[in-house]
Amino acid sequence: MRPLDGITVVTLEHAIAAPFCTRQLADLGARVIKVERPGTGDFARAYDERVRGLASHFVWTNRSKESLTLDVKHAEAAGILARLLEQADVLVQNLAPGAAARLGLSYEVLREQHPRLIVCDISGYGASGPYRDKKAYDLLIQSESGFLSITGSPDAPAKAGCSIADIAAGMYAYSNILAALLQRGRSGRGCHIEVSMLESMVEWMSYPLYYAFDGATPPPRAGAAHATITPYGPFTAGDGKTVMLGLQNEREWEVFCRAVLERPELAADPRFSSSSRRTANRQELEALIVASFAPLSSEQLIGRLDAAQIANARMNDMHDVWEHPQLRARGRWTEVATPAGPIPALLPPGAVDAFTPRMDAVPALGQHTDAILGELGWDAAAIERLRQAGAI
Repeated sequence: MRPLDGITVVTLEHAIAAPFCTRQLADLGARVIKVERPGTGDFARAYDERVRGLASHFVWTNRSKESLTLDVKHAEAAGILARLLEQADVLVQNLAPGAAARLGLSYEVLREQHPRLIVCDISGYGASGPYRDKKAYDLLIQSESGFLSITGSPDAPAKAGCSIADIAAGMYAYSNILAALLQRGRSGRGCHIEVSMLESMVEWMSYPLYYAFDGATPPPRAGAAHATITPYGPFTAGDGKTVMLGLQNEREWEVFCRAVLERPELAADPRFSSSSRRTANRQELEALIVASFAPLSSEQLIGRLDAAQIANARMNDMHDVWEHPQLRARGRWTEVATPAGPIPALLPPGAVDAFTPRMDAVPALGQHTDAILGELGWDAAAIERLRQAGAI
């Protein structure tokens, strides 16, 4: 038994934020019915062809779902959606601003007919305010939220290498839906959840916001280094490989000088005797560290750091992560089916001993249309008529 067994989620979704949310609900056992445009489906299906002809984004965010093709603007669509929502517990949508309301799927309309329904709307900026109708994509929200202003090198900003704003919004949608299901268990009533990508991302920006509180200087862009703690970031070993290290306090600084650099006198050097002084003299300190690391290979350096219990990491690329020994040792990889055959998939974070996460197939476009409509009462002839009319 999984926590969300028996819960049905209907989702009108595309791209990343909503699909990432609903995939996690499916991981916990929910039945997720994904409504897609006939012929093309979720446009993330066409982002690339890197996974045996399938899109990398799509296979990541859409396993364990059922795909129902439906032209939501077709005259027949309203009746199908109404029947779907009769059995649904949750409706999720991240359509263009105002689109759900135009389809009669606003919470204000649905709560009278479906008082137990939880409606989650995900948008770029929220349903009110001057930015309400602006289009919002991940990079744009990274920019609006201030993320780009503190990420990158001093000479140029850099976006996150993954869809961090979409992921933030998807995570808050997921956690709010779980909370709403708990609340409904006590109250018997559904609710409306509104998740803004901007608000989700600004929440994640709260440390740099507070660092710049009351007009103070914001954190500078520091590449892969920490903007306000030194030494904390990438350093080159003698073999040319990069090792990441991080020191959090003065005790670690003293140990680092003595056991790693083998220069104990640096711990009391007035240039480096506090975190703020080390940051102020960053370039001078980093040159000393690189010179001390020059005789060591990356493996020798990591061995010395581990022995001193100084936090460190290798700078892995994607191929290294596929082969990561820690993930393999903990059995974190499994397989899921796709229309192109089985592919590896990471088990959801959080190893729970009470249930096994659902890891079912990534659906082909429209794969479940006939079966779902049959459940809702349409017979084979009626389904074929809908197909001929372009409704499905």
